[in-house]
Amino acid sequence: MEFPKILLDKISYNLRERNESISMAESVTSGFLQLAFSQMPSAEQFFKGGITAYTIEEKVKHLNIDFDEAQATNCVSRNISEMMALNIASLFDSDWSIATTGYATPVKESDNQIFAYYCIAYQGTIIRSDKIELHPLTKAFDAQKYFMEYILGCLRCEVKRNHSKITI
Repeated sequence: MEFPKILLDKISYNLRERNESISMAESVTSGFLQLAFSQMPSAEQFFKGGITAYTIEEKVKHLNIDFDEAQATNCVSRNISEMMALNIASLFDSDWSIATTGYATPVKESDNQIFAYYCIAYQGTIIRSDKIELHPLTKAFDAQKYFMEYILGCLRCEVKRNHSKITI
C-alpha cells in the first residue's frame, strides 16, 4: 500500500515543530492510521501509539466506552468516536488524538451502508467530529484506505492551524 508521502511529511513536520504528540483509537480503519504514522519521518518523536479495538467489550475495557451506549449503537456513533478520541489521549498522555468507528462493509447493522465516524481532539477538546459516507459497493480495503487518507487530510489542516498548546 502506498501512502500520501507529502501529507505524511507535513503532519510529521508540524507535530515535531510544535513538540506535540498524538495517539489513536481505531476500529473501522483497522490500524491503517497507525500504519501511516509509522511511515512518517521521525515518528518516534511524536507518535505515542494506539489501539485497534473492534468489539464492544474491548472498547469498553480499554477505551472506557459506556457499555449501555455501546450496545445501543453497536459502538458506532459520533459520540462513541468522540469518547474514543478523548479517552485514548488520556490513556497515552498525548496532545492530539484520533478515533474512528464505523462500517467498511454493508451489513444489516449499518442499513447496508458504508460509513465512518471520526474525531480529532486536541488537548482534551474535540476540534473536529464528522461522518464520512461511501457508496455501498465500495470494497472494504478501499473504504478503509479512503477513511484513513481523508482523516489524515483533516488532521493536517488542524495541526497547521494555530491551536495553542494549553499551559497552566
